[in-house]
Amino acid sequence: MKVFIAGLGLIGGSLALALKDRDLCCEVLGAEADEERASEALRLGLADRIVPFEEGVEEADLTVLATPVDQIPILAIKALNRVKSNQIVIDMGSTKEELCEVISCHAARGRFVATHPMWGTEYSGPKAAVHGAFAGRTVVLCDTTKSDEDATQTIEKLFRALEMPIIYMDAEEHDLHAAYVSHISHITSFALANTVLEKEREDRHIFDLAGGGFESTVRLAKSSSKTWVPILLRNKYNVLDVLREHIHQLQLLRKAIERDDSEELTEMIDRANSIQRIIH
Repeated sequence: MKVFIAGLGLIGGSLALALKDRDLCCEVLGAEADEERASEALRLGLADRIVPFEEGVEEADLTVLATPVDQIPILAIKALNRVKSNQIVIDMGSTKEELCEVISCHAARGRFVATHPMWGTEYSGPKAAVHGAFAGRTVVLCDTTKSDEDATQTIEKLFRALEMPIIYMDAEEHDLHAAYVSHISHITSFALANTVLEKEREDRHIFDLAGGGFESTVRLAKSSSKTWVPILLRNKYNVLDVLREHIHQLQLLRKAIERDDSEELTEMIDRANSIQRIIH
């Protein structure tokens, strides 16, 4: 199988490595808007050739859209305009409702499978790509009833070969749950980092005193704005919904602390501890 990946950063580059490591493709073609990133992707072995987008779609058996999410809908249309009945297009973005709506009436809609691997790090660009990134990580397939059966089966087989558990959701459901489980974590991390940078003026004190808890909580604040601004705006209403609840929970904690209410604080922390049943 020949694979074309548009966007050879963290996700696209890691997929390229995974496909090569497991001999799941004969060649990886790549597209990168930035010439420096394109050269870096070639140097790192993420792609065998860098080609124009249209050429990659026409030549490959599988086209993968791994760009920032605001670029994916238009690229999906451009790809579907060129695919033949034996070719497949997938995306790997973390928002789905807008994308699936945009392509819903396209004549080649059946050749598209909307996917979201639930994996990422705070790093970006070709140098962020790592081996073994996806093994054991869940991948969500969205609106598969609108994809051709053979296309869905091919992508299912591919992800299983990468040792990825598969779950199925419709696009609207996916975006809601992604806001609660993934997107709010980044918002919280950005806010915490800005809080500390605003209140603690001495960089050395932050470095010296930041323990493991702070580091793990604020780690995501290093994530790229080029990746996360489009995600937050494309999933705006779900993000605002979860953000309202998050602010409410912070206000409850603040009030309990203001009142020296150890009983309420204990109850809130114990309730939070119950997340251990789900995440070990």
